[in-house]
Amino acid sequence: MGDVTISPLVAADVERLRELWLALHHQHQAVSPVLLVQDDAASWQARRSLYSEWLGNGSGFGLLAARGERLVGYAFCCLLDGPDDTFPVGQRYGDLYSLSVAEGERGRGIGTRLLDAVDAELERRQVHDLRISVIAGNERARKLYERRGLALVELVLFRFGRP
Repeated sequence: MGDVTISPLVAADVERLRELWLALHHQHQAVSPVLLVQDDAASWQARRSLYSEWLGNGSGFGLLAARGERLVGYAFCCLLDGPDDTFPVGQRYGDLYSLSVAEGERGRGIGTRLLDAVDAELERRQVHDLRISVIAGNERARKLYERRGLALVELVLFRFGRP
């Protein structure tokens, strides 16, 4: 694990995230109780656009986990303005939008190291509140976040198409 480095993601790195995003997207497809976007190219294009926008306007940051030159994971967090009308968040709070670890690297502490780095970056920015959404059925991720002190506080329901 000592040979994995965590570093800030810069705009030029976004394209390097494609395979890790698709691995996460495929994991979501495998566990989700509903059909998710099936077109990998469309999924990546939408996600890449979000990351680029947030990096460009300063409302998000990313972190890379690498073993040598090979990316083995990443985290991306966007920053949202508070306060909220329901939840007791501060003037800003983080939303961990993506956390992906390469399939062969899971269970080795890389996700935990990325989360530690997200917490450190949020602290550096004086942001103390964090929201994380988990795809229904992704119990492994949910347990990881709960071990870190996050709690289930809201369920989000979707309807796709007309009733």
